[in-house]
Amino acid sequence: MISIENKIIKEIPILHIADHGKWGEELPLILFVHGFTSIYEKNLHYAYLLAKKGFRVILPEALYHGERNEGLSGHNLNFRFWDIVLQTIEELDILKTSFEKEKLIDPSRIGLAGTSMGGIVTLGALTKYPWIKAAVSLMGMPYYEKFAHWQLDEMQKNDLPIPIEKDEITHLMGKLRELDLSLQTNKLQNRPLLFWHGKKDPVVPFNYTYHFYESIQSLYHHEPEKLKFIIDEKSGHNVSNEGVVQTVKWFEQFV
Repeated sequence: MISIENKIIKEIPILHIADHGKWGEELPLILFVHGFTSIYEKNLHYAYLLAKKGFRVILPEALYHGERNEGLSGHNLNFRFWDIVLQTIEELDILKTSFEKEKLIDPSRIGLAGTSMGGIVTLGALTKYPWIKAAVSLMGMPYYEKFAHWQLDEMQKNDLPIPIEKDEITHLMGKLRELDLSLQTNKLQNRPLLFWHGKKDPVVPFNYTYHFYESIQSLYHHEPEKLKFIIDEKSGHNVSNEGVVQTVKWFEQFV
């Protein structure tokens, strides 16, 4: 039987999923981050399938989402996007450390995945946490600084107000640069990395992600099986059932 626990760890609401018969054991861990304007419950199908394979799964609720909703919406929430990404990356380590202290996870077997914003979080976290053994980016991309500039350009094109000063934007870009995987690919350290992306994605540009994948292929030439890009020719910003299945298989193989 697969059990679900709803709890809060240091003000971070999470769903904790694992096989009830193995609940108190040290299990391999998968952290799975939801997308922008989504909620953690929407990824329970991933968690269920992973828990059936023997993983402990944590689904955190991102800042300003779900149980942490502070009434922000529309443009106001859009402008908090990078604040949410940066804080979520920090919170991943808090969650991992908490479960490690309880001796509920094997710290040598930890995977990280996410959809959309969660995929963006995943790729940034790879620059910061060597404890991530394998990762899956579903509709994410690593070009933090480039993507932030693209977002600002889109706001200007649509005559949307930008509610911070230029020096604050400069400061934000500096923080994003520190977590921009495209600028520090050496931090991948040949860790297994799977991408899934719909070619017709109107939200996170497919070309950004695929270009990055092409740029790092040479880093994996000794172990090409550890790097994979699944292209869905017909999908937009929505992961197919095949993407879900391949995510589970990836962690089965590499975590």
